[in-house]
Amino acid sequence: MNTTNEKSIQGEAIDLSKVEKAVEKYKNVKGALIPILQMVQTEFGYLPAPAIDLISERLNISASEIVGVATFYAQFHLIPRGQHIIKVCCGTACHVKGAKKIAEKLSETLDVSLGMTTKDKVFTLEEVACLGACSLAPVMMVDENVHGKLASDTVADVIKEIKESGFSQ
Repeated sequence: MNTTNEKSIQGEAIDLSKVEKAVEKYKNVKGALIPILQMVQTEFGYLPAPAIDLISERLNISASEIVGVATFYAQFHLIPRGQHIIKVCCGTACHVKGAKKIAEKLSETLDVSLGMTTKDKVFTLEEVACLGACSLAPVMMVDENVHGKLASDTVADVIKEIKESGFSQ
């Protein structure tokens, strides 16, 4: 049931009172947009459209300007992300050692395209420029855990282990 403080997005209720609290905290602070966006994203895991609309209204900033700021910074996301983020390194060392095959196998195993989130919202699959673990190439990171010296025929096992360990909430 939606109240005046809730909006529903894809069947998910968005409690706009939490957005109101973020705006209220920074209402008279110059340059408040980024801290407000950070608070909202911490709350929801991404920046829902109704939250952007409310921030736009309260700060008298166009929604398109807010989206422009959010898309400029890699820390912000406009679509829901998984509980666990998988980052596949595609830096030079990883690229040379088969990172593309690793990414393709992960995409196939999880049934998700790069940059997208699985239907069950457990995993988001991303490519990144470098994870700084070149000696372990090719590398992927699941949340804060680094998995190195990967092969395309072993990444499915890594995902299986994560799921079986109860790592997926």
